[in-house]
Amino acid sequence: MDIGDLLADDGVVLRGASSKRQALHLVADVAAEALGLTTERVLEALLEREALGSTGLGSGVAVPHARVPGLTRVTGVFVRLDAPVAYGSVDDQPVDLMFALFAPPAAGAEHLRALAAVSRALRSSEMRERLRQAHTADAIRALFVRDTAPAAA
Repeated sequence: MDIGDLLADDGVVLRGASSKRQALHLVADVAAEALGLTTERVLEALLEREALGSTGLGSGVAVPHARVPGLTRVTGVFVRLDAPVAYGSVDDQPVDLMFALFAPPAAGAEHLRALAAVSRALRSSEMRERLRQAHTADAIRALFVRDTAPAAA
């Protein structure tokens, strides 16, 4: 699965937040704009999922995700926070890299494949460092496209 294909147009932002809730609200704003939904609808779906357990994976990474009626395919947005925020991650470390995924309610297997692909990419300490050093949204998008491109034969 090509992570670059999951990213919504204008779905990469570099901004600040002062709390987990504010960070999730920022993700919801970006996703709502990209997906043609309301921020409230997206935020509610994210908060419902987060109530089941933190989506903070550790090493400063979170992969918030939700099923949202009205979508036709799995789509993602990436937010790099200016400074890490407390998130309740499995390693208790604050989060600054957030790759959020949104799926139609019936996209079970596709949603799981997308979650696995994103998690695998963000497990790489080299990838995390590159994402933290990138200066623009385009540079971040290029990292996801390059990192997941199939090897040349």
